[in-house]
Amino acid sequence: MSFCRFSDDNFKSDVYAYESADGFVVHVASNRVVGDVPARPSIADIPYIAPGEFSRAHQAQHEFLETAERAPIGGPYDGQSFRYATLRELYDALLQLRTDGYHVPDFTLEEIREELEETNDEL
Repeated sequence: MSFCRFSDDNFKSDVYAYESADGFVVHVASNRVVGDVPARPSIADIPYIAPGEFSRAHQAQHEFLETAERAPIGGPYDGQSFRYATLRELYDALLQLRTDGYHVPDFTLEEIREELEETNDEL
């Protein structure tokens, strides 16, 4: 199960975090897309949008990303990967990455915080 991917927050996420058989893994991006990636509706919105709108938006996003300039992030952990034994360690690491200037989606931290609260792990 992934907590977030590089494509989250319209390709602004600097981290890819997921649970594996060995614990929790975080990959930190080494670069960012320069400019604003064209947004596309969520797949869940397909029944509510005009026919073809999702496909057109997806194509525009794909074309932008194919030719987009990318720039180094310039943080201390660019391109590195980490493994954590516990969800608490993952949460703390993602908070530190955010403090260090990496974009960690809000929903990721919220989801982990909720899970920690459910297991009575103190924040």
